[in-house]
Amino acid sequence: MSSALVVGYDPQAIPGIDGQALRAALDAELARFGEHGINAAMTLVAFDESAEPTLAASLAEHPWDVVVIGGGIRKAEQLLPLFETIVNLIRRHAPQAAVGFNTSGGDSVEAAQRWL
Repeated sequence: MSSALVVGYDPQAIPGIDGQALRAALDAELARFGEHGINAAMTLVAFDESAEPTLAASLAEHPWDVVVIGGGIRKAEQLLPLFETIVNLIRRHAPQAAVGFNTSGGDSVEAAQRWL
């Protein structure tokens, strides 16, 4: 079975956003992976000192086939340093994994499938 790790920005860390509703949508997307025969997990990070160790632990947890980086991390200019950190952590801790990019939390499966 193919495997995918989805890396997203923790909705609880976004001011003015209904974090619970966004998290429910992300969980629904994660469940869709199983419908496509893909073993998947999600790691949500914040732009603080916890991001690197949290993601490194998730990357080491399984030999992922693809890591999908969410648009919430890539699209916000102020998160560019976090995006760079994530890409370099993937290179270091999961060099076998392809890297995919979703456009929203609702198309992570398709982003992963492009590389599986």
